[in-house]
Amino acid sequence: MIERRDLLLPAPTSGSTARVAAVLVLSVVLGGLTSYAQGLLPDAALPFANSASGWTLLTVLLVFWSRSSAPRAAVLGAASFVLLVLGYTFAAELRGLTYDPLLFSVVGVVVGPFVGVAASWLRAREARAALGTSLLSGVATGEAVYGLTVVGDTTHPAYWVVIGAVGLALLGTVLARRIRTARHVALAIVGTALVAAAFVAAYSGLGRAAAVV
Repeated sequence: MIERRDLLLPAPTSGSTARVAAVLVLSVVLGGLTSYAQGLLPDAALPFANSASGWTLLTVLLVFWSRSSAPRAAVLGAASFVLLVLGYTFAAELRGLTYDPLLFSVVGVVVGPFVGVAASWLRAREARAALGTSLLSGVATGEAVYGLTVVGDTTHPAYWVVIGAVGLALLGTVLARRIRTARHVALAIVGTALVAAAFVAAYSGLGRAAAVV
């Protein structure tokens, strides 16, 4: 027998499906816009349209907005990142430029699920909040370090400072609002440092691989 309260529960399917569809469409559109932004943004903001943190930030915002559960967020994170890359590629073709999406599509498939889950865990508490924040704050601060040290001679430092500040602000906000236990505070801080270091190493390797290709 179905109880009355079950009849009053909202049906999440249509709303969640609409949000997922919106994320996929917006990923293509925003990916295309990052290509055009390379010719429009001032030097201080230009790295946003030509860096991993730009697409990562967009993926995080879209997945977080979708309010997806962790399993769905994993799939959506990969799909969003790849579609951002493909949208960028399509826009580049329209601009008469050539861009090979293979490398960063593979990166999106591998890293996207973790980014998606991390975005969904920003709504959680304690261990999951610490782990999700570690990844996202680590990526932001890691790219800040990479930008200021590896490509600092050829890019404006303002963006790298800002994205690093965003990563630290996210860490501080989650520590203040979502984490109470000392071990999870330590997990978030140490995890952020480790992810940042791993990002610098991995991104430097990708840069060398892209140069060879």
